[in-house]
Amino acid sequence: MRHLTQSPRDPGFVQEPYPFYDMARAAGDLFYWDDYGFPCAAGYAAVNAILRDRRFGREWPADLKPPRPAHLKDFHAVDDLSMLDLEPPTHTRLRGLVLRSFTSRRIAQLSPMIERISAELLNSMHGDSVDLLSSFAEPLPVRVIAHLLGVPVEASPQLLAWSHDMVAIYQARRDRTIEDRANAAAAEFTAFLTDCIRERSKSPGDDLLSHLIRAESEGDRLSQAELVATCILLLNAGHEATVHAIGNGVATVLAQGLDGADLSRTPETTAALTEEILRYDPPLHMFTRIALGDCELFGHDFRRGDTVGCLLAAANRDPEIFDKPAAFRPDRANAVRNQSFGAGIHFCLGAPLARLELAIALPMLFRRFPHLRPAAKPVYADRYHFRGLTELRLDLT
Repeated sequence: MRHLTQSPRDPGFVQEPYPFYDMARAAGDLFYWDDYGFPCAAGYAAVNAILRDRRFGREWPADLKPPRPAHLKDFHAVDDLSMLDLEPPTHTRLRGLVLRSFTSRRIAQLSPMIERISAELLNSMHGDSVDLLSSFAEPLPVRVIAHLLGVPVEASPQLLAWSHDMVAIYQARRDRTIEDRANAAAAEFTAFLTDCIRERSKSPGDDLLSHLIRAESEGDRLSQAELVATCILLLNAGHEATVHAIGNGVATVLAQGLDGADLSRTPETTAALTEEILRYDPPLHMFTRIALGDCELFGHDFRRGDTVGCLLAAANRDPEIFDKPAAFRPDRANAVRNQSFGAGIHFCLGAPLARLELAIALPMLFRRFPHLRPAAKPVYADRYHFRGLTELRLDLT
């Protein structure tokens, strides 16, 4: 297996990681990323195979679970109950209970609300230039999820702050300060949601939180701790993905000199544009899996508890699957095959909602401001394995 060295915090890599991904794919099905200390897959076939291989999962074997330091007690009280990091049968039980409430019909019914929030945010964008992230891309998904869950929408700025602090712990820049902030955010977020659950239990409505409280399968329900962890997962994962998909996508369209309004003129062209945005520069670049037992894959012997990285963004640029993958083609026929939401049993639960938000928000943005152009060069943030801009300052006039 070929060893490659590339700091995920190197400024050049942060701004343009794709040349490294090209080199990683050329190394074979697996390469050893020295900076992380584990093998990774960069090609489409290998990434897809690992994501679907039930010999690999997200949950550490009980006897190999890393220690939980005291200063992260509140964070792990939430994270250890997240279905994202659990395996069957617990994962099957939690996901099944949530899917009873988080249905495609319920998501489709959110369209008018997403349109209303988008319009409110767009109408509040004034002046010669604005930062699209803080004025539109960030508040939109957090308000949508607040409405969906049935928690106070006026708490959206605080939900956003908690989300940022918790998600930072998964980034390469993680340090003790970030850990302390993540733990504090988890404790405060848990207290907030506990109060919301108490109120909804007494006065249920037609919101997702009320439905999750009532969700039952063969006499089994979500515990309060599981409810809290599920709500935090829905907000944190859904929010981060949508924010950066909007930011990266708009930046790409404008950098290419394309007409966003024309690209999103019909539901069909908008869907194609959305999938190419997700393929071309996705919000999540790496997702890890853990060997659940000793096994052999692509000629490498994995021991139980070993980690393997799946480079989703590298798979999305594989020329074996996507013709001229470095080109942004909004009419690309097979862009929907992108790996941006993962695959297998951990396929992103919120993918339909993220796609719906993009399908509504992008056409409204480009129609409202048909002459958008960058007011400054976009700069990507040091947040690997996430991929997003520090800001996206746009000239509205």
